Amino acid sequence: MESTRRTFIRRAALGATGIALGSSWAVQGSAAGSRFISARSYGRIMGANDRVRVGVVGFSDRFRQSLYPCFMDHSREMNFEFAALSDLWRLRREEGVAFLREKTGGEVAPCRNNEELYQRSDIDAVIISTADFQHALHLAEAAREGKDAYCEKPFAETMDDANAALEAVRKAGIVVQIGSQRRSAPNYQAASDYIRSGKFGEIVMVEMSWNVNQPGRWRRPGLCAAIRENDTDWPRYLMNRPRVPWDPRKYLEYRLFWPYSSGIPGQWMCHQIDTVHWFTGLAYPRSVVANGGIYQWKDGRTNADTLTAVFDYGPAGERSSGFQVVYTSRFSNSAGGTKELYYSNGGMLNLDTNMVTSDGGLREREAAAMDLKPNLLETFELPRVTVETAANTSGDPMTSAHMLNWMECVRSRAVTHAPVEAGYNHAVACIMANAAFRTGRPVVFDPRSRQVLAGGKRFKY
Repeated sequence: MESTRRTFIRRAALGATGIALGSSWAVQGSAAGSRFISARSYGRIMGANDRVRVGVVGFSDRFRQSLYPCFMDHSREMNFEFAALSDLWRLRREEGVAFLREKTGGEVAPCRNNEELYQRSDIDAVIISTADFQHALHLAEAAREGKDAYCEKPFAETMDDANAALEAVRKAGIVVQIGSQRRSAPNYQAASDYIRSGKFGEIVMVEMSWNVNQPGRWRRPGLCAAIRENDTDWPRYLMNRPRVPWDPRKYLEYRLFWPYSSGIPGQWMCHQIDTVHWFTGLAYPRSVVANGGIYQWKDGRTNADTLTAVFDYGPAGERSSGFQVVYTSRFSNSAGGTKELYYSNGGMLNLDTNMVTSDGGLREREAAAMDLKPNLLETFELPRVTVETAANTSGDPMTSAHMLNWMECVRSRAVTHAPVEAGYNHAVACIMANAAFRTGRPVVFDPRSRQVLAGGKRFKY
């Protein structure tokens, strides 16, 4: 079993899923295998004996339960080690340092904030796993300090933050891996190759869902009761968000509250809509409409517990070609689970069962009525990988392969499976969906201003 797992991780990490860097801000994906290395980044290629010392930005549940074990899967082989940990909350900072010292046996320096972290001369790279709205801002910080970064998704929750991070990363030439780990999974890589080959035919529809029945999802009542304002740094936590009085729920249960998180779009939709951009090379939707509400869990949250968004994709300015993506998510009933279904005229690609089938394809009787030939896909199976819907997947092979790919690219200076452009593009789509939900208006992205427009007006908070 361990040999099979390691083979999976190695093959996934080596998958050719690059993105070419274009001149537009929402970047069109290239065919698989494209690579770009800036002169500045190329000059930083490391030897195998050069130890890469990593700082942790945010000791979160995601870091402890998934990113840490996945890092340790490859740290010895790749000669990476933890050197310091930054967290604004004294309790989390002390817990994080104690955790890493116990697990690794090495010294890890505590830092009260990122300024202290970057004052250290022994940090080469960082892993960013902070609050959703902080990711892009912390990534921009890392870029300005010249530190390579593994940055958790969502990439950004506003276009201003997304634009600032993209500019900073491109200027610095750092290696970035966005935490869209599907891009390092063999079944998704095979699906991308298959669709790009043309064998699937034109996509005519995509249906996606992510359903749970978890009243405690994103809730931290025990921690909210324990935390004290004087044990953290509330103004630093807020970063560029409006100054509001201390609120432990917005600190620890931020995913329930806008503008600290968009909730469903930033947490789940960003994973799934990213595959649409990857498989098709389209950077963002032509338009989005959305509806939803807080129908079940009336606990003071401001983010929806039920959401449906409809995306229109295709060449800009055209309506004669393209396809629709229907995305649904709910907290109140888990029936249907997580689904990603791609349809063409010849059948269906199902990333839940990892099967390509002729389901729904044009059959002989219907084709003959219009003097057409039947169009049925040949059935075959993609590599099998199960996508976990738990809050944190402990050391799962997909994330482990994603972490390995980042480590290898830090050394080689190659483009990762999920570079900054992939994160930027999923942020555009998710911000569009959030804007459509909050304004009740159809939403578009303006590539000239690099802003999301709802009813012709820029969307921010």
